[in-house]
Amino acid sequence: MTRVAVLRDPTIAAGIGQFGAIQSVAPSLGLELTAVNVRDPGEIERAISAFARSSNGGLIVTAAPLAMAHRDLIVTLAARHKLCAIYNLRSYVTAGGLISYGTDVYDLYRRAAGYIDRVLKGEKPADLPVQAPTKFEMAINMKSAKALGITMPASLLPALMK
Repeated sequence: MTRVAVLRDPTIAAGIGQFGAIQSVAPSLGLELTAVNVRDPGEIERAISAFARSSNGGLIVTAAPLAMAHRDLIVTLAARHKLCAIYNLRSYVTAGGLISYGTDVYDLYRRAAGYIDRVLKGEKPADLPVQAPTKFEMAINMKSAKALGITMPASLLPALMK
C-alpha cells in the first residue's frame, strides 16, 4: 500500500487533528495521503470511487459522527473496491469492515456510570477529574480479510472476529 484516503469531517476539530496526526507520520511510512470529506453520501461515493481507480490504496476512517452515520456505505464501498480499511470503532468491523483499532466504548460507558454514581451521592461535577480513555481494542473481520486475500498472523488471533 502506497496511497491512503483519509475519511474525515473537516468541520470538527477532531477531523482536522486526526488528519494532521496521520499527515505527520505518512512520509516516514512512504504513504501518499488523500483527504476525503464525509459531508454527504454522494460526496463519499464519488471520492472513494475516484480514489480506487488507482492501485495500491487503502482507507483510514477517522472518528467522525458523519462517518458513523454513513458507516454501511463506507464499508460497502471499501469492499466493492477491494480497499483495505481501518476504522476507529468495532461497529464498523461488525458491519463488514476489515479492521478497527480504537477506544473501548463499553469501558467508557462503565466509567461514566461511576461518575454518575458519584454525582448522585453529592459530589460536584466540576470537582471530578477529566478522564482520558485507557482501554483500547482491535477487531478484525476474517471474512473481509479473506475477501481481500489477506492472511492474518497468529499474533493477531485474539482480535479476530469470525
